[in-house]
Amino acid sequence: MAKFLAPVIQDNPSGWGPCAVPEKFKDMPYQPFSKGDRLGKVADWTGATYQDKRYTNKYSSQFGGGSQYAYFHEEDEASFQLVDTAKTQKTAYQRNRMRFAQRNLRRDKDRRNLTQFNMQTLPKSAKQKERDRMRLQKKFQKQFGVRQKWDQKSQLKPRDSSVEVRSDWEVKEEMDFPRLMKMRYMDVADPVDIECCGALEHYDKVFDRITTRNEKPLKSIKRIFHTVTTTDDPVIRKLAKTQGNVFATDAILATLMCCTRSVNSWDIIVQRVGNKLFFDKRDNSDFDLLTVSETANEPPQDEGNSLNSPRNLAMEATYINHNFSQQCLLTLVGSALVFGIGRAIPRSVVYKVLMAWVGVRARACRYRRWKLGEDIDLIVRCEHDGVMTGANGELSFINIKALNEWDSRHCNGVDWRQKLDSQRGAVLATELKNNSYKLARWTCCALLAGSEYLKLGYVSRYHVKDSARHVILGTQQFKPNEFASQINLSMENAWGILRCAIDICRKLDEGKYLILKDPNKQVIRIYSLPDGTFSSDEDEDEEEEDEDEDDEGKMAEVC
Repeated sequence: MAKFLAPVIQDNPSGWGPCAVPEKFKDMPYQPFSKGDRLGKVADWTGATYQDKRYTNKYSSQFGGGSQYAYFHEEDEASFQLVDTAKTQKTAYQRNRMRFAQRNLRRDKDRRNLTQFNMQTLPKSAKQKERDRMRLQKKFQKQFGVRQKWDQKSQLKPRDSSVEVRSDWEVKEEMDFPRLMKMRYMDVADPVDIECCGALEHYDKVFDRITTRNEKPLKSIKRIFHTVTTTDDPVIRKLAKTQGNVFATDAILATLMCCTRSVNSWDIIVQRVGNKLFFDKRDNSDFDLLTVSETANEPPQDEGNSLNSPRNLAMEATYINHNFSQQCLLTLVGSALVFGIGRAIPRSVVYKVLMAWVGVRARACRYRRWKLGEDIDLIVRCEHDGVMTGANGELSFINIKALNEWDSRHCNGVDWRQKLDSQRGAVLATELKNNSYKLARWTCCALLAGSEYLKLGYVSRYHVKDSARHVILGTQQFKPNEFASQINLSMENAWGILRCAIDICRKLDEGKYLILKDPNKQVIRIYSLPDGTFSSDEDEDEEEEDEDEDDEGKMAEVC
């Protein structure tokens, strides 16, 4: 009789299936498979079947492709050649691809001709709807890259550096934007006011009621705007003898703290004297000019003396900001507020004491100190543009800035005269996209100064081809903290970038250095400057600087 041999049964108390790998299958490669896989994939050794686009998913395994049976040659395979050099037979789709493409082109051409024929037979109202539909279709095609023709004129031209880099300048450090965006610094103590000087005028609340229907022309205010840098400030010179080891102005610090949003080139001079750092700007530089549509998808590209060249637009925006910030103030009635004293005195007395010269803008300078850890004592000169009285009579310091419209076609089609009153959020969102760096700098300056409010004015050209006349279309008020959250401005990241720059500069030897934003890359470089660099301008303008220092000294002594 045939003998029955009982199979070996392995008891698996914790699950099902074998407990160990049989000896005959030990050390053999294994690739997971599914019982639902098609046999054609297993039998096809050439891979021609499932490489066809029509059978892409037909022979795909649910476990994915494995490399257990892949062959790897250890030597150079440059001399490897297949014996069978016969051409693979193309599929029907590959053979008729050009025929299909030509057929699609003829079909599109016939469709366009049919559309033009139908446009002639449609009534007037239907024609307008059809034009709107075609315009939207072209817009979406351009936005998503469908049939988009690359025009050489639309290519972005390489931007120029703010200063020419010389061959004898040595790169000391290089910081890229992706690394700077990840920095955070939260060990920042509350600021302490050291000195306050200047005089402020009250904000005219009539400008809050301006709309596009009752627009107000922008006036040219004959006032001088002094932009005294750090080392030329007499108050900072006095404070540097007794306290602080890092000195700067709010505009310079805001440029560094918001640098990751910048596109154009800019530069800052750093002077290390002993263990003290001074952040300065170059004389006769474009540092104080405001950029226009810097972060837009299509920034202004005109050259030369064109009305819309980047240089002329920057001059126009700076002119608008200066005049708007002074036109919004009550210059003929009321009283001025002497900053630092905290009370209002008659305007005649203020002008006799603080403004012995004629035509200087009223401003307040607040010198504040921050402790960044145990080793950095930062002193910053911050500025207020005006003061505003609340409902209960409380005083609030404000910063006044202006956004300008130069051509609605370059603002994603958002016309301020049509959208500002009804869709102000859309207008502001467009400005946040096109001028992200400029708005971040303004917000950072307001936060550093401790202003309660940030006033933004909307100023447009009287005519799109006239850059000399402008009208005020409206104003908007924000709290700096809330506006910073709205534009995704993280002060922790801003303080982290500043702390990184300070730490790098403190490790350098005594001397003069330059922080330069690369004009075409998201990189900041620190160069060491030879002795005497950028000093010729100071010798030429020595008399003018002495006069400015005397004027600033008078204001500082009075307050």
